[in-house]
Amino acid sequence: MKKIVAVTSCPTGIAHTYMASESLEEAAKKMDLEMKVETQGSVGVENELNDQDIKEADAVIIAADTNVSKERFAGKPIVEVAVADAIDDAEALINQALEKAEKGEKTEINSNLQSQVSDEKAKRKEKRSGPYKHLMTGVSFMLPFVVAGGLSIALSFVFGINAAEQEGSLAAALMQIGGSSAFALMVPILAGYIAFSIADRPGIAPGMIGGMLASSIGAGFLGGIIAGFLAGYLTQWLKNTIKLPKNLQGLMPVLVLPFLSSLIVGLLMIYLIGPPVEGIMNGLENWLNGMTGTNAVLLGLILGAMMAFDMGGPVNKAAYTFGIGLLGSEIYGPMAAIMAAGMTPPLGLALATTLFKNRFTRQEIEAGKPAWFMGISFITEGAIPFAAADPIRVIPSIMTGSAVTGALSMLFGVGLKAPHGGIFVLPIPNVVTNLGLYALAIVAGTVITAFMLRVLKPKLEE
Repeated sequence: MKKIVAVTSCPTGIAHTYMASESLEEAAKKMDLEMKVETQGSVGVENELNDQDIKEADAVIIAADTNVSKERFAGKPIVEVAVADAIDDAEALINQALEKAEKGEKTEINSNLQSQVSDEKAKRKEKRSGPYKHLMTGVSFMLPFVVAGGLSIALSFVFGINAAEQEGSLAAALMQIGGSSAFALMVPILAGYIAFSIADRPGIAPGMIGGMLASSIGAGFLGGIIAGFLAGYLTQWLKNTIKLPKNLQGLMPVLVLPFLSSLIVGLLMIYLIGPPVEGIMNGLENWLNGMTGTNAVLLGLILGAMMAFDMGGPVNKAAYTFGIGLLGSEIYGPMAAIMAAGMTPPLGLALATTLFKNRFTRQEIEAGKPAWFMGISFITEGAIPFAAADPIRVIPSIMTGSAVTGALSMLFGVGLKAPHGGIFVLPIPNVVTNLGLYALAIVAGTVITAFMLRVLKPKLEE
């Protein structure tokens, strides 16, 4: 028996999502086909397609007027239509999907470095589960705000380190965009989308409200993370516990769940959670601001090694999230160490494939060319294909180089006010303190990585 899987979703997530699902299921039953339909409605994802469902499917139908991720359907014939098309003529859609399956239409996968990195990131995303998955969802939605805000603040420094204090000036406007707006949204977005990952759409409002309260009472990004998890799990529990009559179910996602969750999360943040977390954040900020000498080098060493350990995985993201959180507290040293250490792995591998070609395959030498660009752009994942092919030798090499870079950055007292951008933000005046020494730290880590690979990797037989 042929099997089709489908996803339906409409902008409101109430009526058309379920009408399309019902139409597809009825048509499949008439055509004697196996059909499983995932609905992405106002109360979240229901009847979710698992890996086994997708693996067994002959084709995929996506009937949606919203953005539906297609990464998990790679290699499958896909038919994409508006949700109304599934309601109007589901049989025609199923026949179209079966026709694509018979022709053997599949998503092509390129073998270049960028596509290998994208494939590996997609696999990692699929493996995420539990609290880590929820945290990374929040971080991924927060990053555009952090990057846009950080670069806006960085541009304001072009006019002078104190130019933003002049009311009405362009520098002040840029600071308002970056600091007063984008950075102000950073913690609420983080908390809101952690809650969204746990409880879907009903979790966004209580999560963002909890995150805004965390910012306003001084609990910072740590308070935002706590608020996000609290809002998400509380909303999910309320969703599973409260049972309304069928004709009142539409009130759950827009009234009952957001109101009750926001009320409980808000009161807990103000009276119970906020004050102690504020104390922890103040203690952390004071410790970091007073850090010098050996302690600073040790912190840079640890953050650098974390950035290279899994190249975009949980450990890397933990270090990066730590650095981003401190930007809101105007602590810039760790962010400088983190970005430099994240640039070093692809740069070190690119240098090694240039200098020591007899240690690498022809495919790796070719992959080394785009690795230069990925390195200077602060895309640590550019090292993933090399590490996957030879983890025993590559991972210790890149960790050593990144640890040295991070330690030197902290030792030199470098500060970085931009959270991303790699080499492209370094020329902006006043964004980096001690720019020359910062460049030296990156070069040192790159060279150490390359020569460690020279020592550890054996010559390949010709």
